[in-house]
Amino acid sequence: MPKRIIVRLFIFAAIGVAAWLIYGTLSHYTFDEIARSIMQIPVGHLLAGIGFVFLSYFCLTLFDTLAVRYVGHKLAYPQVAIASFTSLSIGHNIGVAALSSGAIRYRFYSRWGLSVEDVAKVILFCGVTVGLGLVTLAALCFLIRPESAARVIGFSETAAIFLGGACLAASAGYVILAGLLRGSLRVFRWTFEMPSLPIAAGQVIVGTANFLCVSACLHQLVLALGSSGFFETATAYVSANLTAIVTHIPGGIGVLEATIAFLLGRSATIGALIAFRTIYFFLPLPLGLVSLSIAEFLRTDAAKSLASRAKT
Repeated sequence: MPKRIIVRLFIFAAIGVAAWLIYGTLSHYTFDEIARSIMQIPVGHLLAGIGFVFLSYFCLTLFDTLAVRYVGHKLAYPQVAIASFTSLSIGHNIGVAALSSGAIRYRFYSRWGLSVEDVAKVILFCGVTVGLGLVTLAALCFLIRPESAARVIGFSETAAIFLGGACLAASAGYVILAGLLRGSLRVFRWTFEMPSLPIAAGQVIVGTANFLCVSACLHQLVLALGSSGFFETATAYVSANLTAIVTHIPGGIGVLEATIAFLLGRSATIGALIAFRTIYFFLPLPLGLVSLSIAEFLRTDAAKSLASRAKT
């Protein structure tokens, strides 16, 4: 089967899967419920939430920017930003982000000189950055507002402070190790090449900034339906995410539901959940699909042009 047809089938499959997943999510609610959920959010809170979504995806483009530098390539920021936004706006909706967004990342980065191994390192690097961001934000929440953290996680304030210190030590240890260690780090059967000190510090900063933006977006929607402090919202969100990672819940199923139910109670969960999913996941999706379609069209067009030149 020609490569061009395979690529087109992949694009159609991505669009189809995304549409099916959106339908599966929204089919649990009536149109009136969805409309009421969005209308419940004051315009100011909704616009602020969308602004934080924009900032979050901007932070995610910096994940890829650092990752590309880590693997030893130099690409213009617009190139990296397009690859990152396209892959993640689709991958967030399809699920299994390492595979779905990874495949799309490869479609972009391979044409710019990155090998399969390079792209795999980019994906792993971004995954580590996600973990560092979660751990660091958890440390900030537990240490700055231990009383809120204690209420969220069900521990004592002393235990919350201890956990915060442990999380902070983990992030700081990673940066220190990057500054001291030269060469590869072997963990069991796996070997990792540590990034440079500036790149490692950048991972902690942009990883934390991303989850601060996601938490801020969620907080704006929560405020419209109830009362909750920012650090309480952030603590609930990062705790639920860390629990999903530790327990290996596929795709973090139930993370948002558990977070919002804790903050607002079961009765208000649907409204905030629909609003958040709509602006963080569904709103960027059409842009990502359009970006992927245009990129593949241009790639196919360029391939035809090269083929015609070769014949002449």
